Amino acid sequence: MKKIQSKLELFLKEGRVEAGCDEAGRGCLAGPVYAAAVILPPDFQCDLLNDSKKLSEKQRYQLRPIIEEQALAFAVGVVSNQEVDEINVLKASFLAMHRAVEQLKLKPEHLLIDGNRFQPFPGIAHDCIIKGDGKLLPIAAASILAKTYRDDYMNQIDPDFPHYQWRKNKGYPTKAHRSAIQEHGPSKHHRMSFRLLDKQLALEL
Repeated sequence: MKKIQSKLELFLKEGRVEAGCDEAGRGCLAGPVYAAAVILPPDFQCDLLNDSKKLSEKQRYQLRPIIEEQALAFAVGVVSNQEVDEINVLKASFLAMHRAVEQLKLKPEHLLIDGNRFQPFPGIAHDCIIKGDGKLLPIAAASILAKTYRDDYMNQIDPDFPHYQWRKNKGYPTKAHRSAIQEHGPSKHHRMSFRLLDKQLALEL
């Protein structure tokens, strides 16, 4: 069977050291926001690599070691649920990206940010690319690292709070998750600045 070449681009500007940046967990009711920054080599090839949302969980975990082994540099930044409550989730996503970039062993010349807004990182220019994880390989790689590392964390804390079903929902606002919050109350991992119950459940309280 002929392999389908990835339609994603390897760089925004050829010859420049670019780091793709993306976050995971912004829309969750519980857990941290994770972000990753990835610098890929100029000869990087991986047909499977795509926006993490278009891949299965199995595919994401297959890609993670490939990205980590071949990347010139990669790092993951984390912002806790308490920090999310203090500064709001949008600023938390920027902070998580900054923390990832700060840890890179190779300083990028330019940042490729998934989305339409970003707080500039000192000394490094950036471009915001809407749906960038489906357009540029470095951002897609960052989306996979952010997603899988965050999933690992939610799986790790799930056994201590099994009624929230974090192994299944990863902290996202599913009906079962909201029902568990209604029944058991919020945990120390929940974001208290978020609306944890939907309107219907709140009316029933």
